[in-house]
Amino acid sequence: MLELNILASGSSGNAAIVRDGGTGRCVLIDCGICKRDFFARCEELGVDPRAIEATLVTHVHSDHTSGLGVVMRGLAKEGCTPPLYAHPLVREASPKIREVEPLVEQRELHPGKPVHIAGMCVLPFATSHDVASSVGFRFEVEGDALGYATDTGFVTPEAHEALGDVRILAIESNHDVIMLREGPYPYVLQQRILSDEGHLSNAQCCTEVELLLHPGLEHVVAMHISEHNNTFGLPVRELQKVLDANNHPAQVHAGLPRTPVAVR
Repeated sequence: MLELNILASGSSGNAAIVRDGGTGRCVLIDCGICKRDFFARCEELGVDPRAIEATLVTHVHSDHTSGLGVVMRGLAKEGCTPPLYAHPLVREASPKIREVEPLVEQRELHPGKPVHIAGMCVLPFATSHDVASSVGFRFEVEGDALGYATDTGFVTPEAHEALGDVRILAIESNHDVIMLREGPYPYVLQQRILSDEGHLSNAQCCTEVELLLHPGLEHVVAMHISEHNNTFGLPVRELQKVLDANNHPAQVHAGLPRTPVAVR
């Protein structure tokens, strides 16, 4: 069975490890945290970072890439040099990816084209964010499936299809619209977040989750929760209302910025 180990989620940094619970083989999604936090949180979750067989990059923003250099160098000292998968436009735009080019093999990601990594089939799908070629991922192994979608202003048709029938659904629930409108962010930034190339609100997340409900869904994880325009409890409560209204037994979790979370 697949496991989602969230080392950090939010605008201060993002990193998650998908692990096959049967084999222990791992894939890292993004790395926007420092080396100290990366290794400490892996240890706290009981994840061996030396089992990471690939790193996937969703997009170029620094909260998803800032730790790539220091963490890849730290892994290399442990004898682990996982190849890095990114869209060519993401690689071209990211100095952090170019920093590790001499250290790890570079491989391409393209939406709609699955890759086979660590015994998993990984399908990248297009998201809608204000950078080139942002993606989310569907992971499959032996009939189990996990979906991961953050940093998107709306759920693209490709994302909706890829997130169907997963057992673990990790989906952005970034902001409460009223809190954002009444909060400290300047108007231009508010408009960016609310746009089709921004971030999913709690309401948008709930709407999508309701559409994706199916009997095999066991876990819903609210991701990339804003510390200024949301609370960590609010999206959990809103998602729980959706599940209760549909008599669905799935568990709801929140990805946190500084406390690791395991969903298994």
